[in-house]
Amino acid sequence: MLRMEKFTNDTIDITQLPKFEEVVFTKLHPSYWKIILIFNVIFILALGIGLAISLQSIPEFLPYQTQLTIGVVVIAVLILFFSRLAFVKKGFAFRTHDVLFRHGVIATNTIIIPYNRIQHVALHEGIISRFFGLAKIEIFTAGGDSSDIEIPGIEKQQAENIKQLLMGKIQKEL
Repeated sequence: MLRMEKFTNDTIDITQLPKFEEVVFTKLHPSYWKIILIFNVIFILALGIGLAISLQSIPEFLPYQTQLTIGVVVIAVLILFFSRLAFVKKGFAFRTHDVLFRHGVIATNTIIIPYNRIQHVALHEGIISRFFGLAKIEIFTAGGDSSDIEIPGIEKQQAENIKQLLMGKIQKEL
């Protein structure tokens, strides 16, 4: 015999919902800033070398040498400023039921993924990151070929612990 239950659809008091804004986020490891600086310096040097080659090979640029040099310096300062701002704003947190990642320069984005949505977790070490003892955690959910969250700049041992935590959560959900 089919039992009919009374359908209810009560209103939720949104003022009582937990606020992710109150979560204390863990900052990225300070050595990760050094990695960002290394990549930015390489980019800025390539830009400067490209400008120098252009000035030597295209005589029409010679009268604008000072302006172009000032432009490269301004671009370099802006790159470093916004890179630092992005580094400072990044953070991650793990709660009982989900993982949070905050990032952004102008607009702050917070990604929240419940553990029951996580399909796969990967740990990556780049050459420079390995030198500083850091790693990156990538968290994948179903339906995509790229990671949903990439948390760089984590101390390698802590990254391995996070991976084990997440893998344990995935196993519990199965």
